[in-house]
Amino acid sequence: MLWSMDAEESSEQLADLLQRLTRRLRRAQTSQLAPLGLTPAQERALRLITFSEEPLRMTELAERLRVVPRSVTTVIDALEQAGLVRRAIDPANRRAIRLHLTDKGTALREEMRQARRQASEDLFAPLSAAERDQLIRLLSVLDDPSGDRPPPQSPASERRLRDTAARADSSASGG
Repeated sequence: MLWSMDAEESSEQLADLLQRLTRRLRRAQTSQLAPLGLTPAQERALRLITFSEEPLRMTELAERLRVVPRSVTTVIDALEQAGLVRRAIDPANRRAIRLHLTDKGTALREEMRQARRQASEDLFAPLSAAERDQLIRLLSVLDDPSGDRPPPQSPASERRLRDTAARADSSASGG
């Protein structure tokens, strides 16, 4: 019955649903990653390091993860202790640290992908391919950092706009 709600009620319901689904996905990822000895935060950091074209600085990793730099330190400490990454001084800036993937970290890439894929598949299994595509499009609009696109109108808002436009048209035409 989302269509009969006003914008405020539907926003609350959407926020609640997104929070519940995010928790479910995180629990599933935690479960799938545990056999690899990784937490979801460690996997995200390792994935970014893995697919970076050149070794990332700690500050760059923090920016990409959208966290404060000191949060990255704990994650990298654990990855380094597990032998998955190593820190090295940046030759271009001796104050900066670059993160290098080790052979062990590289070998873990496919297993990480499979763990993430399985956790996601478990959550999204009830959706058809078309519904998944639509969900990706909708969530991408919300995730767009540029904010160039105005938020989509709720069905109730769209009806009000159409009704207002129809009334304006009929009064302009003398009807």
